[in-house]
Amino acid sequence: MSDSRSFNMQCPIPLTEYPHILLAHGGGGRLMHQLIDKIFATSFAGSQQETNHDGAVVSMPGRRLAFTTDSYVVHPLFFPGGDIGSLAIYGTVNDLAMCGARPLYLSAAFILEEGFSLESLWAIAQSMRRAADLAGVSIITGDTKVVDRGRGDGVFITTSGVGEISHDLIIHPSSIKPGDAVIVSGDIGRHGMAVMAAREGLAFESTIESDCAPLAGPIMKLLENGIEVHCLRDLTRGGLASSLVEIGQASGMQIVIDDSLIPVREDVRGACEILGFDPMYVANEGRFVVFVPEKQAEAAIKIIRSASPDQGPVNIGQVKTHDQGLVTAKSVIGAERIIDMLSGEQLPRIC
Repeated sequence: MSDSRSFNMQCPIPLTEYPHILLAHGGGGRLMHQLIDKIFATSFAGSQQETNHDGAVVSMPGRRLAFTTDSYVVHPLFFPGGDIGSLAIYGTVNDLAMCGARPLYLSAAFILEEGFSLESLWAIAQSMRRAADLAGVSIITGDTKVVDRGRGDGVFITTSGVGEISHDLIIHPSSIKPGDAVIVSGDIGRHGMAVMAAREGLAFESTIESDCAPLAGPIMKLLENGIEVHCLRDLTRGGLASSLVEIGQASGMQIVIDDSLIPVREDVRGACEILGFDPMYVANEGRFVVFVPEKQAEAAIKIIRSASPDQGPVNIGQVKTHDQGLVTAKSVIGAERIIDMLSGEQLPRIC
């Protein structure tokens, strides 16, 4: 040990830099963002990709369009309140809605494993048709591939979508302003807990169903009624916490929320406590957060509630001045804590 070169206080390979893909790289947390930034954003530099959003806005002569694509690998394929088919439709429709676009057309591509049940595939296809009808979109093209038995997981689905933007708002983290209200559209955590219960065969006192639903309806109502929407996010992988951190970091603003105001159903809260999950980080598939001027917050809440009676919108916080994108939460006793992203995902394979 006399050679000073044999002692180094710094780890030669930081723990966050892994040589192989982990499940955590797809979980919506810090590792996923590092993967996107270091591999994809670097490789596709100069393109029009929006690395902090699940959709892109493209301007064309006389019109603005939104485009998005997403893949679905949920396990199990069927869960209380939904299945991989409805999830594939709603997830893509919701990504378009978060761009402020009215969804119009979708594509659907299937990777099927040899031996997969045709009865199950029929049920998934019919679920997709019903979901598309409810969301007001048409599936106009697609593709099918089959892989060897043992080389897939039954079925994977990729959907892409196009929507039209008929307003002049720039719905983006850069548009949020000090004083904006932070409104969450309803209770959080149900989708992740529904998938978890189905996957592990857990039985709670009441069945927790996914919140899987299309969100374009309430978003379009907000825009049609003149609400000055500054930013939107659907609360999927990483949950409410990761969405707020993404927006805070992209905007450079401080976001302050109140823990006591965050809507969580008692059965979901109880399940999270038993399993050691934090509802703030649990995935949703039918909830969004919207930033609007404080003076329009009450009107926005009424519009969301009228457009989606099953939603229970709540004003949970406010945007403060610039503070390096910090997100903080006030507890019921008045203490303040910093909200950060998880490294990965509490529960993988939820969408």
